[in-house]
Amino acid sequence: MPELQIAINEADRDVLERVRLQQGLDTLEQAAEWLIKSRLRRSVRSITGRGRALYVVPRGAPK
Repeated sequence: MPELQIAINEADRDVLERVRLQQGLDTLEQAAEWLIKSRLRRSVRSITGRGRALYVVPRGAPK
Protein backbone atom coordinates (compact mmCIF):
# COMPACT_ATOMS: atom_id res chain seq x y z
CA MET A 1 0.00 0.00 0.00
CA PRO A 2 1.40 3.43 -0.90
CA GLU A 3 2.52 5.76 1.84
CA LEU A 4 0.76 9.10 2.18
CA GLN A 5 2.39 12.06 3.89
CA ILE A 6 -0.05 14.41 5.63
CA ALA A 7 1.00 17.67 7.25
CA ILE A 8 -0.55 18.05 10.70
CA ASN A 9 -0.67 20.98 13.08
CA GLU A 10 -0.19 20.94 16.84
CA ALA A 11 -3.90 20.42 17.57
CA ASP A 12 -3.98 17.40 15.25
CA ARG A 13 -0.87 16.02 16.92
CA ASP A 14 -2.54 16.35 20.34
CA VAL A 15 -5.62 14.45 19.13
CA LEU A 16 -3.45 11.71 17.63
CA GLU A 17 -1.46 11.46 20.85
CA ARG A 18 -4.66 11.04 22.90
CA VAL A 19 -5.91 8.35 20.50
CA ARG A 20 -2.51 6.63 20.63
CA LEU A 21 -2.60 6.47 24.42
CA GLN A 22 -6.28 5.47 24.58
CA GLN A 23 -5.86 2.62 22.08
CA GLY A 24 -2.44 1.49 23.33
CA LEU A 25 -0.69 2.15 20.03
CA ASP A 26 3.02 2.70 19.53
CA THR A 27 3.12 5.59 17.03
CA LEU A 28 1.10 8.57 15.85
CA GLU A 29 0.97 6.94 12.41
CA GLN A 30 -0.81 3.94 13.92
CA ALA A 31 -3.24 6.30 15.65
CA ALA A 32 -4.00 8.05 12.35
CA GLU A 33 -4.52 4.68 10.65
CA TRP A 34 -6.84 3.56 13.47
CA LEU A 35 -8.92 6.73 13.12
CA ILE A 36 -9.18 6.32 9.35
CA LYS A 37 -10.20 2.66 9.60
CA SER A 38 -12.79 3.34 12.30
CA ARG A 39 -14.30 6.14 10.17
CA LEU A 40 -14.47 3.83 7.15
CA ARG A 41 -16.19 1.15 9.24
CA ARG A 42 -18.79 3.62 10.49
CA SER A 43 -19.39 4.91 6.95
CA VAL A 44 -19.91 1.41 5.58
CA ARG A 45 -22.21 0.56 8.49
CA SER A 46 -24.33 3.64 7.78
CA ILE A 47 -24.59 2.73 4.09
CA THR A 48 -25.45 -0.95 4.61
CA GLY A 49 -27.61 -0.50 7.69
CA ARG A 50 -25.48 -2.55 10.06
CA GLY A 51 -22.21 -4.42 10.25
CA ARG A 52 -22.52 -6.92 7.46
CA ALA A 53 -20.26 -9.84 6.66
CA LEU A 54 -19.15 -10.26 3.07
CA TYR A 55 -18.80 -13.73 1.61
CA VAL A 56 -17.29 -14.96 -1.62
CA VAL A 57 -19.94 -16.49 -3.84
CA PRO A 58 -18.54 -19.25 -6.03
CA ARG A 59 -19.16 -19.00 -9.76
CA GLY A 60 -22.06 -21.06 -10.95
CA ALA A 61 -23.72 -21.07 -7.54
CA PRO A 62 -27.50 -21.51 -7.67
CA LYS A 63 -29.45 -18.28 -7.29
